[in-house]
Amino acid sequence: MVIEYDEKGKFYTDIITKDMILSHIQTHTHQIRGNVHVRKGDRLSDEINNANVFLAVTNAEIFSLVGESLYTCKFLAVNRSHIVWLMPIDVQQENVQQSGEN
Repeated sequence: MVIEYDEKGKFYTDIITKDMILSHIQTHTHQIRGNVHVRKGDRLSDEINNANVFLAVTNAEIFSLVGESLYTCKFLAVNRSHIVWLMPIDVQQENVQQSGEN
């Protein structure tokens, strides 16, 4: 890893620190649940609106449109032009909903 310092002592590295946001992604043909990585201080909307063609998703599970689990993978690159909508999953709220279903 290369670390560079400026004249004020601020350092720069090649490593970009990101936060994971558990998210639900709807495409034209599938639903995806997984972690989207955003730069520290950025929002999920900032990540979806950046110029990259693909959105990186880790620990992804891919579902049919009716909710049937089809695949799981550690990494998935989703073409942004195929995303219909994306939302963060509030894990606490999801746990409350699941406990109410039992």
